[in-house]
Amino acid sequence: MRKLAITISLIFIVFSVGCNKLNSESSSKGRLVMFIGVDISGSFMKSKNFKDSLRFLSHYIYGHLHGQGGLEKPNSLFIGSIGGAKANESKTFYPIETFQDKSIVQIEKQLHKIFPRQKIGNPFTDYNAFFGQIQHFVESRKLVMRPISIVMLSDGIPDTPKKNGKHDYRSLKLKPLENLSRNVTLRLLYTDAVVGTNWQTRVPRQRVKVWTQDANVMRYWKARNIMLPGKEIAKQEKFYAWVKSNVDFNVRLKRVD
Repeated sequence: MRKLAITISLIFIVFSVGCNKLNSESSSKGRLVMFIGVDISGSFMKSKNFKDSLRFLSHYIYGHLHGQGGLEKPNSLFIGSIGGAKANESKTFYPIETFQDKSIVQIEKQLHKIFPRQKIGNPFTDYNAFFGQIQHFVESRKLVMRPISIVMLSDGIPDTPKKNGKHDYRSLKLKPLENLSRNVTLRLLYTDAVVGTNWQTRVPRQRVKVWTQDANVMRYWKARNIMLPGKEIAKQEKFYAWVKSNVDFNVRLKRVD
């Protein structure tokens, strides 16, 4: 009886350890679904912000994949381009496996392969096609109702006919994103103050939260040298704290009709 009791106890311990390990691995992966879009239009590619944005993105992706500095680890990650040679053109979305097990430097090299800098660039920055493709991916991969973070590296200027000499921000359609989750956040990085304000105040939405960050602020990490890959841990911690305050900001919902 004593041997039987010891055997049962050992089986219980092994089972408990296995379950705890599975639960730990499951929880460590997180629920967050991330989509990252890079503007490949001529106006953004030719700007001084394009190269800087990919360098920043390599650190940003690495930080999220490894949960550095308290950044949330994504369950799924997809990266694609915004725009193309024609309107409503679908683009390739590269999955999380493209960047896993890579260093910051390797991620940056991969990004330059995916988004090679062109002299002319594509003529269209089609945000609506990008949003529609996100809807398709979320629904087809059964990721509905998970928290969704959408990050766009772009100047934010819509390629739509102007009304009274002004860009029509109401033509930007966030409706495909509205019912994918209770928590959908759209972050536009490397824009300017005027365009950013228009995204926050003029783009119609009911449930999607919008946050924009100016290019001048986005370049701060490089200008102040607050982040370096590798050995300087203190500077890494400052960088991730800066990201949480200025990029992964906890946005409040604001409805715009």
